[in-house]
Amino acid sequence: MKFIVRGGKKLEGEIVLGGAKNAATKMLVASLLTSEPMVLHNTPNIGDVAITQELCELVGSSITRDNNTVTVHTPEIKNTRVLSLSRKNRIPVLALGPLLARTGEAEIPLLGGDKIGPRPIDMHLTALEEMGAIIEKRDSSYYAHAPHGLKGVKIQLRYPSVGATENIILAATLAKGRTVIENAATEPEIIDLVKMLQNMGAIIELGANRTIYIDGVRSLRGGEHTILPDRNEAASFASLAVATRGDVFVRNAKQDHLITFLNALRKVGGEYKVENTGIRFWRGKNLTSIELETDTHPGFMTDWQQPFTLLLTQAKGSSILHETVYEDRFGHVGELNIMGADIHVFSKCLGEIACRFNGKNHQHSILVNGPTPLKGISLTIKDLRAGMAHLIATLIAEGESTVDNIEELDRGYENIDTRLQNLGADIIRA
Repeated sequence: MKFIVRGGKKLEGEIVLGGAKNAATKMLVASLLTSEPMVLHNTPNIGDVAITQELCELVGSSITRDNNTVTVHTPEIKNTRVLSLSRKNRIPVLALGPLLARTGEAEIPLLGGDKIGPRPIDMHLTALEEMGAIIEKRDSSYYAHAPHGLKGVKIQLRYPSVGATENIILAATLAKGRTVIENAATEPEIIDLVKMLQNMGAIIELGANRTIYIDGVRSLRGGEHTILPDRNEAASFASLAVATRGDVFVRNAKQDHLITFLNALRKVGGEYKVENTGIRFWRGKNLTSIELETDTHPGFMTDWQQPFTLLLTQAKGSSILHETVYEDRFGHVGELNIMGADIHVFSKCLGEIACRFNGKNHQHSILVNGPTPLKGISLTIKDLRAGMAHLIATLIAEGESTVDNIEELDRGYENIDTRLQNLGADIIRA
């Protein structure tokens, strides 16, 4: 499948956010912790949710969907070896904790996902080993068992990894004793996961200085939870509104999820108005350059930098964007330069401070000179967030573009073509 896009149109109107991909997938896995039904409202119908549902069904879950409400019931774990998913994904590593907690063993495939660097899982595995798991790396899988069950421990993360924090929380809810996570990630999706687990009967306390305390309980019950709106979608739609000189109301966008993004947007010349049911975005004046660094929450999110790069190509002057979360996340730059952008990639830190990638020859900083007009081309999407940057580029480019491998976009954006058509975009799926 591909998109055919004719750019140059102002996008105007209203678009409604879906449930957060980065929360929905983790909550589906968390439902494995209970033998009772779990009902998840506002669950997006996207590729990553589908592959997570496949994982749950393989281990014994019964899953039904009614529009955006998904019910998961796993009365017993029937299969602890999840080795045959239809597509590689990083989600299976989060199943280790629930499977170990309920059965004492688990086996998952070696991981895949976005092509944005190695994204090692050593922090996940080390934490589970400290909690009592024995993990063996095999030719195509990780096999884990916990002969004496999981126990609470103090875990100091060397970096506030979202995935590792979530994995430890899931494993600790049914572990014996207290688990303390120091230097934990605190993203809104993690807080939403904590709220869901609390409602299921977990005891989780959010302490100061990135510390999370989990007191293990014997069992969790089922329940209902409404997944928070997707802040990555919000930033994407805000960026395309400003980039196309449009005016878009993003329903369900939450200011407290986007504070750092909103500041950066206003600095470059975008505008917004927070309303009771969402946020309206438009271009307030000519765009100007900025220096920006990605960081863990509450910093500027790494998933925001790709669509924001499009704004920088249309901004007057030279902008610097320093990626400090992932070491290889500028795969979208090559195609943008072919379209007419003037972007240079560097291995040195161009930010105010040296990051953990300093001196390691990782291409993790860019210099964007603008404004530059863009022209339509044929391109192939490599990963989800880069794909959204490419899609926004085609919407502001002169002429026609063909966008291949749109399955990557379908992983994270539900019916993106239809939703953009409702804003006036000239885009068809072929």
